Amino acid sequence: MIIGEKIKRLRTQMYLTQEELANRCELTKGYISQIENDLTSPSIATLVDILACLGTDLNHFFSEEKEAKIVFNKDDVFIKEEDNYTIKWLIPNAQKNNMEPIYVEIEPQSSTKLDSPHEGEEFGYIISGSLILNYGNKKFKVKKGESFYFKANKEHYLENKSKYGVTLIWVSSPPYF
Repeated sequence: MIIGEKIKRLRTQMYLTQEELANRCELTKGYISQIENDLTSPSIATLVDILACLGTDLNHFFSEEKEAKIVFNKDDVFIKEEDNYTIKWLIPNAQKNNMEPIYVEIEPQSSTKLDSPHEGEEFGYIISGSLILNYGNKKFKVKKGESFYFKANKEHYLENKSKYGVTLIWVSSPPYF
């Protein structure tokens, strides 16, 4: 890790000049410049002072936090094929997030497995076809372009009674699939 480059990035993010940072740390502008250009290395005590002026500490400064991935492509998709339907996890390791989106394809005259009541909420959007949402002792027909949303506190499953396949986006929060 290049310490000087990271200090410069923090300083510019705080809209400080080298002179302003130097004054806050009781150092010279030239010394801050040498640190930022990796011409010299500060002592631990001096680095602690500089980081305090920049609103951070040694632990956060040296942690190599990986930037979260934002865009996912087909190579990231995990596919699980059941007897009568296919699930595609669109976001890898989504179970560590607050919600878990999946792409589901349900074959004609078939259904997903029965989900037992659990914590959280579920949302679905029908991309093609139509299905029956079985929620507790109620049934709801959901067609292409329509969506569903419910608390997952009752048994539920999706059923395709048509002769055509159904595709949908299904999201569970917290992750459950």
